[in-house]
Amino acid sequence: MLIGRQAELAGLARYFSSAKASEGAMVVLAGEPGIGKTSIAEAAAEHARAAGMVTLRGRAGSTGPAIPFRPLAEALLSLARTERIPDDETLTPYLPALGRLVPDWARPEPRETSLIVLAEAILRLTSWFGRDRGCLLVIDDLHWADRETLTVLDYLASNLRDQPVLVLATVRLGASAAAELVKTLAQRGDAVHLELERLDRAGTTELVASILGCSPDEVGEPVAKHLYAQSRGNPFAAAELTRCALSTKDLVRRPSGWRLVGGTRRQVPLSIVQAVEQRALQLGPDGMRLLSVAAIIGRTFPLPVVQRCVGLDDRTLLTHVRAAIAERLLTGGDGTPGWYSFEHPLTEEALLSLTTAADRVALSSRVAQAIAELYPGLPGTWCHLAADLHRRAGDLPEAARLYLETARRALHAGGQATAIAVLDDALGMLAAGPGEPAWRELRWELLETLLTALAEDGQFDRAAEVAAELRLGNPLWDTGHQVRQHVRMAWAAQVAGRWEDGVRQVAVARSLLPPDAPESDTAVIDVVDAHITACRTGADADHVSRSEALARRAIRGVAPGDDPETACKAWFAIGFSTRSRSLAESDEGYRRTLALGTEHQLMTWRNHGLIGLGGNTWLADGEGTALEYAYRETLRSGCITLATNVHANLAYAAVLRADFEEADRILTASLAECGRLRLQSVIRYALMLRAVAAAHRGRRQEMRTALREFRAAGGETSREAPLAKGLAELFCALLTEDREGARALAAELMADYGGMETYFHFSGTYGLVPLLGAVDGTGDPAEVEQAAASQVGQMRWNRQFLAFARAVHHGRAGRVEAAAEAVDAAVADSAVFPTARHLGLRLVAESALADGWGEPGRWLTEAENHFHGSIDVLAGACRSLLRQTGRPVRYHGSGTERIPPKLRGLGVTRREFEVLQLMPERLGNRALSQRMHISVRTVEKHVASLLAKLQAADRTTLCEYATTVLADSTPG
Repeated sequence: MLIGRQAELAGLARYFSSAKASEGAMVVLAGEPGIGKTSIAEAAAEHARAAGMVTLRGRAGSTGPAIPFRPLAEALLSLARTERIPDDETLTPYLPALGRLVPDWARPEPRETSLIVLAEAILRLTSWFGRDRGCLLVIDDLHWADRETLTVLDYLASNLRDQPVLVLATVRLGASAAAELVKTLAQRGDAVHLELERLDRAGTTELVASILGCSPDEVGEPVAKHLYAQSRGNPFAAAELTRCALSTKDLVRRPSGWRLVGGTRRQVPLSIVQAVEQRALQLGPDGMRLLSVAAIIGRTFPLPVVQRCVGLDDRTLLTHVRAAIAERLLTGGDGTPGWYSFEHPLTEEALLSLTTAADRVALSSRVAQAIAELYPGLPGTWCHLAADLHRRAGDLPEAARLYLETARRALHAGGQATAIAVLDDALGMLAAGPGEPAWRELRWELLETLLTALAEDGQFDRAAEVAAELRLGNPLWDTGHQVRQHVRMAWAAQVAGRWEDGVRQVAVARSLLPPDAPESDTAVIDVVDAHITACRTGADADHVSRSEALARRAIRGVAPGDDPETACKAWFAIGFSTRSRSLAESDEGYRRTLALGTEHQLMTWRNHGLIGLGGNTWLADGEGTALEYAYRETLRSGCITLATNVHANLAYAAVLRADFEEADRILTASLAECGRLRLQSVIRYALMLRAVAAAHRGRRQEMRTALREFRAAGGETSREAPLAKGLAELFCALLTEDREGARALAAELMADYGGMETYFHFSGTYGLVPLLGAVDGTGDPAEVEQAAASQVGQMRWNRQFLAFARAVHHGRAGRVEAAAEAVDAAVADSAVFPTARHLGLRLVAESALADGWGEPGRWLTEAENHFHGSIDVLAGACRSLLRQTGRPVRYHGSGTERIPPKLRGLGVTRREFEVLQLMPERLGNRALSQRMHISVRTVEKHVASLLAKLQAADRTTLCEYATTVLADSTPG
């Protein structure tokens, strides 16, 4: 039982209950060494297991801090030993990421390298195991954790509130990256920071009594006073001092209780070092040497390495180990055969301080040699430990080479931050070394690897500094090498969305080659340039065509067998850059991407090919099956980041087919997941789609709110900006009968984007704008036919509007049969787009009624039925036009069910409510009459009635009132 920590355990028990109720949290136990953090964590884990919770435990180790995710891997491995692999389709996409930590869960597909995806995978895994009983994840000794682990814990802490997971971590007080993180999390409210206090005099006496096996009353006053004064209430210090006094016979039992004896003949140890030393000396010279070698290795060590260094036979070695365990210097560790640990980190540190500098050098060299012999290739943490040992032994070149290998392994495992830390340390070590050629070459290798790590970590500015340093006097820095490094930085800039930096890197890379350089030399530059060029919006009108030309040149210069990844990138660039000209050519680009990705097991690019082909099918026919298949395949292979993009595309399709419930579900999930994964580009795209979803329901205020968020996320200058203006604002203006606003938006759309190539094709320039021009009588029939002949105009969404526009032009010219055929074609094309179909019918009916052709009565009736109860203003416009046809207007009831109860109670009628819905736009009476297709006098009457019923002082107050009420009630 823990002494003096009942309050802490009781507090943790409350968090156990909350976790079981899916109210997760992160709790951090902080304190000085020896304060009892680990003991409390161990007791908490036992209580959690007893309460039925799934319990995982991992510990950061001082021997290998540069190996990414060690404590997380240890925790998940402990789970894998006791639990079966999760058989749940919601977790399947994350198994490739988890396979980085648990080999049994690995998949043949390439692993997702994003730290955030790995963090999300751990969150989902622990939530899955804890869904019925709660899950406790214990991370001990967080102060030794690598930065990748800290990043994952930062993510977990921010996303535990609605999960059945409790994360319990321990950390030492003092300066460390972990301590800074804990401080930040506590300030953010994402973690509970519990700083453990030392025991008081009574608690220390109770602890001493438990070690002595007696009651506190039997611990004499002098003994209690002395041990409390020497330990200052630190539990580990008090325990060590007590055990040391027992072993040296300075503490003995008398009939009256425990007493200190010997007076001044033997001084009681005044520090933990002295306490550990005295107990270690009980083991004899061989035992002391064994402990010294073990301390050189670290807190946890394998006995075979120690045995090789000290040269003891098995029997003698085990005798000393058992004696050290009996003295509470060592423990059996985590149960792994042949591995042992020091009872406490302070024990290890005390033993190290007892060795002289010369002894540490000699022992470090000997241990490094033993590790190399016993563990060929230095797998896992051994590489970093061997590097440290060679450094302590003074062999700096070998230490640097091993640090370099450690960093490369960390990079391969996705641990860029760890690689950077190791390389910085190694470079600092070599800074004071001699300027011999071998040292300089080693330093260049370290810098080159550092440049790669910085680029992959997104530290573009520092990468540029390292590149500049590499150029100074580096004999390895030839032209080809420079080109590759600038290309790598350009790709990093492209991924980070720093287009202008990417452009500059591409320019520098090109300047290093002669003007007539063969395409085989320029291919790697061309392909990254193709991607950057396509993504840069507003740079020039033909950026998509230039992207295609660059990609095709890269294809000619690259041999797929030699560099399949570059070939995949090039074919994918061809796929997206040819969409607006030829879907057949675009399909070919995506098929080549798919084939190469499959052949060379480049799963990410295989998925890109599937997504491109699925997207093309949807653009051409409005059919989403292939896109849904691509989404499932992307999830199955664990490419989570890529899957979020496809998921948003499925929301796009759902909005256009008016499945708003499905679109809302996808967008809510997508924004939450992208927020956790920090995918800013997908967040911006989803915000744009949320605005479109609101627009297609005629919810103007909701659309404007979403557009503000979209623009705050950088949407104003993004690739999605044309969609926001056309598919959202223009479409909503037409749905809400704001014809004047629609005309202005159409003019802006054509002025800003009419002549520019774009990655997105449904902004309206090839569909809705020509239809509006036809209805207004300002459009040119030849322009409609020209748009219809283009690839973009043949995409189904645009095709429906162009057919409606063609019908209007035919009808106005008296070609009644051709007009009717065009309407039939439009109706057929719009079958999968209900909102667009009925908006088109309403607009065409207006022209047909004015020009005397077609069946405007039937079309208006169909449109009115569709929009009644969802977009009242548009339904009202349909009814007004229907009255002009002489056709009876269907009675739908009072329509008051859509009026908020508060307004119904004040006597607001359905027609008055329709006026009130338009008041936030601050329109004049004439504009209101045009929007509602009623007379100005009728509008004046309704406004006067609203002023009276709502007791509004003036029209401005009425507008403000309407904005508030409509926002609260969110009417359709």
